Amino acid sequence: MRQIFHTLPLIWCLIFFAEHVSAAIIIHVNQVGFDSNGAKTAVISGNPAELSEITRFDLISSGSSRKEFTGKLSPSMTIDEWFPGKVYYRIDFSSFTKPGKYKISLGVNGKSYTSDEFLIEDKALARLLIPSILHYYNKQRADKPEELIADQNITLYGSTKTVDLRGGWDDASGDISKYFSHLAYANFMSQQQIPLCTWSMENAAESIPRLLSQLGVLDSMKREALYGADYIVRSLSEEGYFYMTVFSYFNPDPKARRVVGLNANSVTTSNYQCAYREGGGMGIAALARISRWKMNGDFTSQQYLDAAKRAFAHLQINNLKYCDDGKENILDDYCALLGATELWLATGENIYRDEARERAKNLEKRMSLAGYFIANDANRPFWHASDAGLPVVALCRYLKIESDAALKAAALGTVKKALDYNLNVTSNVSNPFGYARQSFLFKGMVKDGFFIPHENESGWWWQGENARLASLATAALVGGKLVYPKPEGWGTSEPLQTYASQQISWILGANPYEACFMYKFGRNNMPYMKSLYGHGSERGGISNGVTGKDGNADGSGIDYKTNDNGNEWRWTEQWIPHSAWFLQAVTAMAEE
Repeated sequence: MRQIFHTLPLIWCLIFFAEHVSAAIIIHVNQVGFDSNGAKTAVISGNPAELSEITRFDLISSGSSRKEFTGKLSPSMTIDEWFPGKVYYRIDFSSFTKPGKYKISLGVNGKSYTSDEFLIEDKALARLLIPSILHYYNKQRADKPEELIADQNITLYGSTKTVDLRGGWDDASGDISKYFSHLAYANFMSQQQIPLCTWSMENAAESIPRLLSQLGVLDSMKREALYGADYIVRSLSEEGYFYMTVFSYFNPDPKARRVVGLNANSVTTSNYQCAYREGGGMGIAALARISRWKMNGDFTSQQYLDAAKRAFAHLQINNLKYCDDGKENILDDYCALLGATELWLATGENIYRDEARERAKNLEKRMSLAGYFIANDANRPFWHASDAGLPVVALCRYLKIESDAALKAAALGTVKKALDYNLNVTSNVSNPFGYARQSFLFKGMVKDGFFIPHENESGWWWQGENARLASLATAALVGGKLVYPKPEGWGTSEPLQTYASQQISWILGANPYEACFMYKFGRNNMPYMKSLYGHGSERGGISNGVTGKDGNADGSGIDYKTNDNGNEWRWTEQWIPHSAWFLQAVTAMAEE
């Protein structure tokens, strides 16, 4: 269980939930903004008696209350698993592109209901939010005097040896530890953390440089990415593996920090060597990609490339030794694919080409008839709480360089099947919010659900899935541009644009709790969380979000708590992968 330092004003919680329960009609909408040329949807909820007569909605100008657009409501929908007795209508105003500030308006039985205000503008989300995401990472730097002194000579668990692991980003608003990954012992749940954040910034700097220049943050984006790359280089051991975790033990004494491997309940071990799936592949990818910039941080571009090559050579020989169960699975495939692809792009060498091709073929072989990936060599569907879109993103990056027609066709086929499955599993039940669903193995049977199962290989870990949503939005756009290209909007089909937009809108307030999970934007933000050394919640950080019902082993139902006797971190804590995937998603929306 994660220990956190928090401030949770109970009166805020009571007021918020009282308003939510008592409101007869609610307009759930992205409380920040929509891209002019992208998908735009919202959801209306209430009791059937009051909503039965409504057929239309209006889009009104915030300043003048002038009616700018009128649209129809969808047929009524329900989500009995979440809120029995409520009825929902989806509304779509994607065709409206006029820039400005707007609200959605409804007239019901002589009473007017209006939504939160939102902006419509070209590349609105990238313009509004990327500077704050950069602010968040800058504030998450592990650069306080206590951290720098302790991490310059930090002890390896079970040893007297010390290493210099200064830098990187603290993991969360309640956790000043630093991770390449964690949950390694669970084998199928390892998250990509510091290297993912670095690669996401590199991706933004390369994909939307003109927009970032207009916003005055291109140099800041590059410098923050270089800062991440510097930590990755420092984390490369003399032997050639990356150190996985700098753990604080949630102890105020910085001298307690150690380089560790982690098991359940914060049990520490000396298994701190990163396998491909435990941050190793992503670390290689981040270093190889940034080496092409020919820019120096604390290390030179050549040192970034040399480190990536050395880590790759080491893992090619030793990866199975570092996998906790001694077997590779889908996580190794997509992480190694991304690492090999970036080295291929950086060097043009066949050794990296051949490994990338092999890993792409592995992902193709893991595709089930239903359209989801198989995570192991048997029957476990691939699901992931934060990186669900990464197999598709890795394949799409590989397709940037692959020139063999047959291999390209095979990889594109895998991407298409994965995206088709994501749309199908999400839409095969009543789902007004369009919340991304998934398939998972539960008690020996494959089951579909909104949220990850709480009974899983970790034995304890489940939390809000905003990173998963943003990763799937990224996959829909990046992959959709390749397999369902369309010149309008975000460059792909309307279903994929809508799917992507709904995941991002959920994070920004279009959810049943009207909570904007990006701090200092919209309303009903999470209560401020305080951590050690002056760290805590920051503007641009994204909290974990909504989960299945606490106590439901299969993740069914719905839950969201801002106070839970110390366990509220599952919903309220900011976490660096959320903002990393969100950055990738809005980058894909704004891609030049």
